[in-house]
Amino acid sequence: MRAFRITTLRAIEFRETDPITELQRLTVSLRGGFDRRDGCLVFYFTGQLDAYSEKQFMSYVADVIKANPLPVVFDLTKIDFIDSSGLGALVQTAKKCNDLKRSFLVVGNARVVQTIKLVRLEEFLHLVPDLPTALSQLAA
Repeated sequence: MRAFRITTLRAIEFRETDPITELQRLTVSLRGGFDRRDGCLVFYFTGQLDAYSEKQFMSYVADVIKANPLPVVFDLTKIDFIDSSGLGALVQTAKKCNDLKRSFLVVGNARVVQTIKLVRLEEFLHLVPDLPTALSQLAA
């Protein structure tokens, strides 16, 4: 996984650094990063995607998507908690990807999948069961 140093809170400019195993700290409760795999941007997040972390999440994701014209996969399998603000951030990101004519898929753990299905967003967010499935769907 490639790590990027965020030079401002808004993450306007990215400078590539050596690969690290730790994800970028976006907030106290959310860490994230991305990797380019099989011609896709794969975002990885761990922690809580909630009202507290939603703004930093949106800013980080928007800046990375703007700088990389690739299909997008969100790997949320390590997310401990997602609330309505987190779902709203995913919906906004999906809309942005739709406007940019970019593919967008979400992979989640049981808790994330249950929350997404509870509000009937599984089709809109293009929920898939795992990362290999997501990558193969985007490659096709």
